[in-house]
Amino acid sequence: MEVILIQDVNTLGGKNEVVKVKNGYARNFLIPQKFAVEASPSNLKQLAERLKVQKKKEDAMMAEIKSVIAKLTEAPVKLTAKTGTSGKIFGSVTTVMIARAIREQKGYEIDRRKIHLTDEVKELGTYKAKVDFANGNEAEIELEIVAEA
Repeated sequence: MEVILIQDVNTLGGKNEVVKVKNGYARNFLIPQKFAVEASPSNLKQLAERLKVQKKKEDAMMAEIKSVIAKLTEAPVKLTAKTGTSGKIFGSVTTVMIARAIREQKGYEIDRRKIHLTDEVKELGTYKAKVDFANGNEAEIELEIVAEA
């Protein structure tokens, strides 16, 4: 018997997957527990429609991510820091400071946990940071650290 999984089942597969199982397993466990529905023509048509809507949402999200990446990489993000006479920063630049600067300068709210500094920022100058948008999408942004006036 073929069934459409409504949610992930460890030994069978993932959500929205059509799998073939024994009749008893489907009737006595999967369907009563609301893990699956029978793969009837109407249910298969609903599945195709759900997958089409999901694909459209993913495409829209990818387009939004691409536009955010383009906006972030077009110009460096400027951060000000208190410095000593030798140009060394008191403390260091953190991901919280970078997230706040991106929000103020670029207008995008980015979670600080998605920002990764390639090396420690202890002096004035230009540095690189990576922003991870998941699904293999990363942007390398440029940070410009200047002395506080």
